[in-house]
Amino acid sequence: MKLSNKSRYAIQAVFDLAFHAEGSASQVKEISERQRIPPRFLEQVFQDLRRAGLVRSKRGPKGGYQLAHRAADIRLGDVVRAVDGPVALAQPEPDAAALNTTSVQVSQAVLSEVAGQIEACMDAVSLSDMCDKARRLGLRAHPAAPYVYSI
Repeated sequence: MKLSNKSRYAIQAVFDLAFHAEGSASQVKEISERQRIPPRFLEQVFQDLRRAGLVRSKRGPKGGYQLAHRAADIRLGDVVRAVDGPVALAQPEPDAAALNTTSVQVSQAVLSEVAGQIEACMDAVSLSDMCDKARRLGLRAHPAAPYVYSI
């Protein structure tokens, strides 16, 4: 199984909000630069995450995106389902007669169970867990630069 680019970018983006922004809003440009994600694609990812209620947008000079819940309450499975839907390894056969074969029925059942186990594994990891892992790896957060106004 391979995660889509959209899912991988979504995971990177919400991790960035949890690790670098620490509860405050972060702009797409900053996240894009830190995570090396194309900004236009990142905007699309954030729209899906916002519709799913995982992030919220904030307007104004200190605006951007921020997590809608605590990092400990957002799971990787939530993020993947928000942008790609549920994990589905088994595809329905287009031919109704093919569904009646024992091998198709068994393989569909097994793949459905495996998909459930994959989702359970992703649901076992929170953004907070990812932040802890980053700290254990020696990574340092880079908060957004303060706004400087000159006249």
